[in-house]
Amino acid sequence: MKMKKIIAPVLSLSLLVPAAGAFAADNTSSTPMAPTVSTKAADLRAGLDYLLSEHFALAVTAMTKAYEGAPDAKEAYDALDQNAVDMQPAIESIYGKQAAAEFERIFRAHNKYTDDLVKATKMNNQEAVKQAEANVQGFVDEFADFLSKATGGKLPEQAAEQAIRLHEDEVQDVFEKYVAGDYKGAYTEYREGLNTMFTISKALSGAIVSQNPSMFDNSTVDTPAADLRSALNHLAAEHFALSVLQMQKQYDGKADSQALIDAEAGNTADFKAAIASIYGNAGADQFEKIWVTNHIKAQSDYVDALKKGDQPALETVKNRITDFTKEFAAFLGTATANNLPAAAAEQALMTHEDQVQKVIDNYAAKNYAAAYQADREGYKTMFGIGEALGGAIVKQNPDKFMTGTAQPTPQQPMMEQPAPQQPAMDQPAATELAASNSSMMTIWMKLNSKSLKINDKTTMMDTMPMVMNGTTYIPLRYLGEGIGAKVSWNAKKGEATVMAGSDTMKFWVGKDTVSVNGQNKQLDAAAMVNKDGRTVVPLRSITELLGWDVKWDKNDGSITLTKSM
Repeated sequence: MKMKKIIAPVLSLSLLVPAAGAFAADNTSSTPMAPTVSTKAADLRAGLDYLLSEHFALAVTAMTKAYEGAPDAKEAYDALDQNAVDMQPAIESIYGKQAAAEFERIFRAHNKYTDDLVKATKMNNQEAVKQAEANVQGFVDEFADFLSKATGGKLPEQAAEQAIRLHEDEVQDVFEKYVAGDYKGAYTEYREGLNTMFTISKALSGAIVSQNPSMFDNSTVDTPAADLRSALNHLAAEHFALSVLQMQKQYDGKADSQALIDAEAGNTADFKAAIASIYGNAGADQFEKIWVTNHIKAQSDYVDALKKGDQPALETVKNRITDFTKEFAAFLGTATANNLPAAAAEQALMTHEDQVQKVIDNYAAKNYAAAYQADREGYKTMFGIGEALGGAIVKQNPDKFMTGTAQPTPQQPMMEQPAPQQPAMDQPAATELAASNSSMMTIWMKLNSKSLKINDKTTMMDTMPMVMNGTTYIPLRYLGEGIGAKVSWNAKKGEATVMAGSDTMKFWVGKDTVSVNGQNKQLDAAAMVNKDGRTVVPLRSITELLGWDVKWDKNDGSITLTKSM
């Protein structure tokens, strides 16, 4: 199919994401080269962040609700389907009506395939399960072909196929863990899968911008300021998605409510780390106290009061939430030196809280269509935060976000199973928000030690590098985090996938080959699972493939990896 580009507004913020609105700060600058979160390319990335991440969140909800036979299962699926429809104008604005119609056909059909998978699983119909999985794979192949042709090969078909397959694997992993009653594992995978959508949107938006540079004023999607905007949008959107789902589960007395509370705690830790990376530990501690006491905990208390029909208790909780909006708005105003005015922040926070309450109020009243409409509106609102708050931070600290300034890449969630909670400064997204003047990344490990140093930050692994049969092995997950790669694990295939920038590598436990962008290469030894249940790979092979310099100290068994980023 030939794609015909048209001259049209390109994925404008008014089409895809809410304007900063009440959250708006003055992000303009008289300095021509001043960094900014508001460029056409950054807008495109934010728009895709919103639509693709919402797709993941709604897909998981629709699948689990359908499996439960929940009374709102139909409305959940309708919301998922509408998300696909809402993507069509964005495609049409770049590639025309024919391409948009083809996109809608492909994308909406794949939502039905996952619904078929749920029904087959529920009936324990293995033949139907296999057919549904085959249909999903057909979608992966067809959609990868579509994206490659649409972008004129700027997003290679193979890279697209691997990214889409990773997404589908993560959706199915969440569902399978949920069905098995492994709720902690399910929501750990949920957070990882949501993160993947932001990785995909960055790659896709980058391909579109590279294909059509003049449409985007020759701006790029990967500036430090654009990364900041996306990271804040990610944190805010994940917070909203987890909050409204947890409140529903709490109201219904579902067994997975506590696992969602734990996932929310992970999101809070990430937010705290993000604040610490800009404003230090004292600011992060202040944030956590405000954020948890009359916000996270208050939402839980709101559900309890709503379930009991206790109106006085509801009013008390609402007053606490109002106090939160004032206190947090004042915190943001002070922290950003009023680049984000407290009054604007307070108004936006009240909008957010009203939307959360509207979702659960309608859910409790069994007005499910209205609940999902409010859910979608509230999720979309979160994507104004990155532009407003991010813009204020960039304006306050322009030197940290100049184009060309190297930034440590955010750590990614773990691969096989939940690892022990790390200190806040080591959580995902914190390093994406921090700017660094160093262009050299250094990773340090040591035999028989769980310490891991990434530049100047130290964290603890739950496993160790080791030597076996003369070969040094290092944990794949932690190396992946060190280089900012996305690492995922397919237990059925015994397959680990590492996505680092435009490169994708696949390792198989027990095999001494690795697939690099579709081409098989020989390893010094086979990848394997160690006694801690972690996938480990030969040090020399992996570092040579990734282009890292290795320094081995025989005296103390330390391993130092360096690379100019």
